[in-house]
Amino acid sequence: MNRRKFLGSVALLGASAALPAARAQDGGSLFDMFGTGRVLRETDRAGNTAAAQALIATNEPILSYDTLNNLQLAIAQYEPFVAAGGWEEIPQQAYQLQLGASSPAVVQVKRRLISSGDMPLVEYANDIFDADADRGVRSFQARHGLVVNGQIDEATWYAMNVPAATRLQQLYLNYTRVQQMAPTLTDRYVVVNIPAATIEAVGGSMVEQRHTAVVGRVDRATPILASKIHQINFNPYWHVPKSLVRQDLTKYMLENPNYLAEQNIFIYDGSGNTIDPATIDWANITDAQVNYMYRQEPGAANSMGHCKINFYNKHDVYLHDTPTKALFGENARFHSSGCVRVEGVNELVTWLLRDNGDWDRSRVDQTFDSLQRLDVAISNQVPIHTTYITAWANRQGTVSFRDDVYQFDAQGKITFES
Repeated sequence: MNRRKFLGSVALLGASAALPAARAQDGGSLFDMFGTGRVLRETDRAGNTAAAQALIATNEPILSYDTLNNLQLAIAQYEPFVAAGGWEEIPQQAYQLQLGASSPAVVQVKRRLISSGDMPLVEYANDIFDADADRGVRSFQARHGLVVNGQIDEATWYAMNVPAATRLQQLYLNYTRVQQMAPTLTDRYVVVNIPAATIEAVGGSMVEQRHTAVVGRVDRATPILASKIHQINFNPYWHVPKSLVRQDLTKYMLENPNYLAEQNIFIYDGSGNTIDPATIDWANITDAQVNYMYRQEPGAANSMGHCKINFYNKHDVYLHDTPTKALFGENARFHSSGCVRVEGVNELVTWLLRDNGDWDRSRVDQTFDSLQRLDVAISNQVPIHTTYITAWANRQGTVSFRDDVYQFDAQGKITFES
């Protein structure tokens, strides 16, 4: 039974009445010890992770006409389920539970997973965190864009306690957002979904590449817009924005006077003369000194990594590589100053340069490694949409949700300034 059918059946019966009752575990501590050992030995955690990821790793775009239809089906299933009472809260005692644990809170975790279709319906829910619970938690984590580890960690606990009514409201808002954007889509386009911190390269209504991203933090949000990608800068210089000179660079230099040298950043005045950082009072930097050019040379430490992907916009934002790869493994990837960092950027650059002749993956990698400064105009400019979609669904009934990081859902925002 998929999630759509399950939610419908639960709604007919009443959300609480349809859920399994708790059953006390028979026997004492000896039984628990052997039962826990068997659960740990027999549960295929890697297989559960693979099954969870398969729920979302389809070639269906987050933004498309199909998404619109799938959201409509999800809404039709969530409405009666929410009217029937939705799901219950998870107690704090569930925090950090994982495979093999025994606790009364496991019963409530199982009921929560069953209510959202992440775990199959059972007659009784015991208090052992067993293989079904492990698989269910991993399914839940995959659908919510969390690290799939099978543990009720902090991010998972908070996501489980978002009311079903809130999730339904997300479905309503995002249906309207997608409805407005879908008519503007072409055969080939790139989507940056900010709440998911992901990038999709779409061709022929299918996702041809999917990339993890790092997007703007709340106080330096990535703008929402529609544009066209027109140029690739290989091994670019990075010119530190004036806002970052004031907000960040001064602080770093006060903490470490060698920071600029370590980061391979040079300062130039309006005539192109090199300025010695030691001549600047970083605690009282002047407007004229802020307006100097602060340029980072190409190389391993360059903040844009090996490439910058340019698209037309008034905000001076772009996609780029990064030397800080560890951020791609985090739950919440909102660290940038508005631009978007791309994991596996060489694959995306190859896809964008498809119509530029002999720019295959090998040539892209060789150009990265050469540290050669090179600008390449894209022959057929590719539309790009930076979007704010916090809920979507696919054909198999898997509904995905993300946090309302910029509070646009809370504001009920449907349209955005370009």
